[in-house]
Amino acid sequence: MAKTLNELANELKDLIIDLQSDAHNRGSLRPERYNNLKILMDVAANPTPNFDIFIGMSSAEFALRTGDKLKGSLGPDEKYVLRWLAKPGVLEDLRQCWMAKEKQRGKAYTNDENH
Repeated sequence: MAKTLNELANELKDLIIDLQSDAHNRGSLRPERYNNLKILMDVAANPTPNFDIFIGMSSAEFALRTGDKLKGSLGPDEKYVLRWLAKPGVLEDLRQCWMAKEKQRGKAYTNDENH
């Protein structure tokens, strides 16, 4: 079963914190900075498969096919994001999220199935 965008964001957050938790960075590590880390996909606004990552006030857009950055900057955290994207299965999970969002586009949900 594919991971959700929320699960993937939490995975990325944990990786960044783990990589920064070495002895050299322990004093300057601020894990609360990553509490609002988000991964978003907007299939209606972007016909080309891509996703945005938001960390604090920084954001960057990445191509879903390659994982290459298209625009924006994540500052010093970008190296951790690129490392995460290179992990086996991450881009595939992101692609599955995109496909699921495309299938749901335009569908309305109601509590009453008779409508």
